[in-house]
Formats: sequence, C-alpha cells, structure tokens
Amino acid sequence: MTILELKGVQANYGGIQALKGIDLKVSRGEIVTLIGSNGAGKSTALKAISGQVQIKNGSIYYKGTDITNTPPHKTSLMGIAQVPEGRRVFPMLTVKENLLIGAFARKVKREMVTRLDRVFQYFPKLRDRLDQKGGTMSGGEQQMLAIGRALMMNPEVLMLDEPSMGLAPIIVEQIFEIILELNKEGMTILLVEQNAFQALQIAHRGYVIQTGEIVLEGNGKDLLTNQQVQEAYLA
Repeated sequence: MTILELKGVQANYGGIQALKGIDLKVSRGEIVTLIGSNGAGKSTALKAISGQVQIKNGSIYYKGTDITNTPPHKTSLMGIAQVPEGRRVFPMLTVKENLLIGAFARKVKREMVTRLDRVFQYFPKLRDRLDQKGGTMSGGEQQMLAIGRALMMNPEVLMLDEPSMGLAPIIVEQIFEIILELNKEGMTILLVEQNAFQALQIAHRGYVIQTGEIVLEGNGKDLLTNQQVQEAYLA
C-alpha cells in the first residue's frame, strides 16, 4: 500500500528550479532511498514533502490525502518526521530538552516517558547525557540526538537527510543498523544519501535524481549493480 506519493512535483530552491516534475512512491514498511550528487534536488524533495519548500506544480499525497504545501507543523502531526541535513540540534539546550521538543504536541506525561524510553532503547548513550548541552556533543552523538528527537514524534514515515554526513565509518555503520532496526519494527523510511553504496545496500527500492529529475528507479540491489549508478556514484 502506498503511504507517500509525489506526482509531477516542481519546486524552486534559492531561486533555482530544484525539482522538475518528479514522481516518487513509498509503500508502507519500505526503505526507499533517493540518491544523487550534491545539488541534484534530494534535500529539496524532502523539504517539499514536509512543507518547508513551496511546490509550484504537482501534488503530494500521504495515505491518500493531498498534503501539497501543508505547513511543517501539520505534516509532523500527521506522522511525517524529518531528520534534517546537518542534524541541527539546539546547541544551548540539553539532550533532554532537545528530545522533548520532538514531542511538542504531546501533552500526556506518561506518553512522553514512554517515548523517551523508546529512544533510549535505540540510543542508550543519550540516557547518560540528559543534562549535557547538545552543542557540546560529537557529530555522531548529535546525529543520534536528531534521530531521537524525530522518534519522539512517533512518526509513521521517517525522512532522513544525509545521516552519514561527516561521521566516522563505525558511527555510520551504527546509524544504518538502527535505520534497519526501525524498519523491521514497521517504520516506513525515506532516506536521502550521498553514500549510495550504503543506502542501496539497505533499501528495498531506490531512485536516482539528477538536476531535479528522476533518471533511474528500481530495486535497491539492482541499482547497486547498474553500470550507470556504479560509474556515477560507486566508483
């Protein structure tokens, strides 16, 4: 069952047409990755879904409902959470405060405690750092905090924008293991990555975007062995 769909989406970013009519589908329970070079339009696609970028033409559907140009605070309440490129934790807030911001719409204390416990199952290190300022953490720890903050929204769809960026290989491996674990528990994931090899290894399906257009799509393993993908992104 399709949970998220983009149809002919066109959008500008920084005065440039970043998306030129892309079509993309994500089925419930899938990991779908969007790969491409820097500036290809990957991040703009996620921002268009979450409502951070205005769509000029085309439509976006979530669980069959048209959410085109729905503002971010509403898409998050609908069940779409985004982990932004560069993590963007609040540097002067503590780990606990950063996490609680993710549950901004949840008023029941018991529910917040349950969600914190779930985050700590994936990232036990965060439990030991609750009073530490977000800006004093390492890059890997900040990525864990950013994902944890998104999980506090209890999303149905988790969108990750370059989660491996700037991280040591061992931390990247840990992050991708957690992505797989979340998916095995039923979470739908849309993953944007420049690390095409890592992304396609775990993805059920993938799309290749170039200068705002989808040029290839297919099974993740098939794209791994595609000559065009290998020459452009895996060499």
